[in-house]
Amino acid sequence: MRTGITLTQPGLLWRAHLSVALAGAMNFGFRLLVPAMPVIMSVLLRDLRYVRQYRSYVTKFSVHFDALREGPVRHYLSDVFLQVKQVPDTIEGECVQCGNCCLNKRCAFLEPVGEDKFQCGIYQSFLRSMSNCGSFPLHAHDIARYQCPSYFVAPAKPVLWLQVDNPDKRGAT
Repeated sequence: MRTGITLTQPGLLWRAHLSVALAGAMNFGFRLLVPAMPVIMSVLLRDLRYVRQYRSYVTKFSVHFDALREGPVRHYLSDVFLQVKQVPDTIEGECVQCGNCCLNKRCAFLEPVGEDKFQCGIYQSFLRSMSNCGSFPLHAHDIARYQCPSYFVAPAKPVLWLQVDNPDKRGAT
């Protein structure tokens, strides 16, 4: 089975397999929870709009979980939670609220705030800190996957090592 994970350190193979297995189990569980998600989110976030707009949010969560099956759960588990990949890229830029990184605008919590501008509906919530959202973008693959218009991989900067003279050893010769 190919996972697309580059293993550069010994001992990471078990983490790679674990992340694939956990992602599959979580995605399956998410699909089973779709009918209950508006109620669960209303309780967790203390916000009744999820129950009041039940049908709308069942549809949104169904689309949301379909988008998660395309790789974000595996990415979170392998790169963030289990730290399978090293993250060598230096990312620069800032968010322009395009919504692309929010599962290509399929996140159930994404809210429009203007023309082609979006914001996270759970940004201040404890749930966001446990999600993949807080780690975007980790590397160039993230930027390319969501066609992010504002983040980019910065070119590597050369490191200059300078030798420091030790004043105690200068006079000792």
